[in-house]
Amino acid sequence: MWDSRANKALLTGITVVVVDLIDVVAALAAYVIGTFPTAILIGRTTGHDPTREGSGNPGASNVYRTSGRSAGAMVLLGDMAKGVLAASGGWVVGGRLLGFACVIAATLGHSYPLFRRFRGGKGVATAGGGVCVLMPVVAVICIATFVVVVKVLNKASLGSLIIAAMVPLGAAALRRPGWEIGLSGVIFVIITARHASNIRRLLSGTELPVESRR
Repeated sequence: MWDSRANKALLTGITVVVVDLIDVVAALAAYVIGTFPTAILIGRTTGHDPTREGSGNPGASNVYRTSGRSAGAMVLLGDMAKGVLAASGGWVVGGRLLGFACVIAATLGHSYPLFRRFRGGKGVATAGGGVCVLMPVVAVICIATFVVVVKVLNKASLGSLIIAAMVPLGAAALRRPGWEIGLSGVIFVIITARHASNIRRLLSGTELPVESRR
């Protein structure tokens, strides 16, 4: 009987270790996916480097600003795809909790890429792609809000900050579990931190518009 219990405990312990290892590998893979330099690669195909032009941010808005609408749209879709892939992979492998963890990891990879000295983008599109998978209703509302803000005020950073705040608020409104609201709050914190310079420029009235209006 003792041997049977010992063997069962050993198998349980091994299973836990294996599951935890899979979760870690999935999160690391999501981080690596997030580091894919969509904006830099697409920008270079048009003869521009978004890290040296416009706002200097390797993101969809700056590529739109420096390389045109088509290039900006391609970056937006590419960065969103990173979040979709991370969230979907995590969800399939380990459920919604791992899905959220992988979205956060991919957002960190996009914003703080190890291979580019932690100098990345703002993380909005990548996080948004993950939200599309995990909370599609919230994602639809956020996308609509972003479009309206950019259309009316011509400030992508302001729209990004607003929808980042809407993610945990939306999760709470939908009465999602507390841990989902909390992890949605982590996404908000990451995006807000990456927009610190934008917030300063918004307050001083020097923030660059998405496009010039004459």
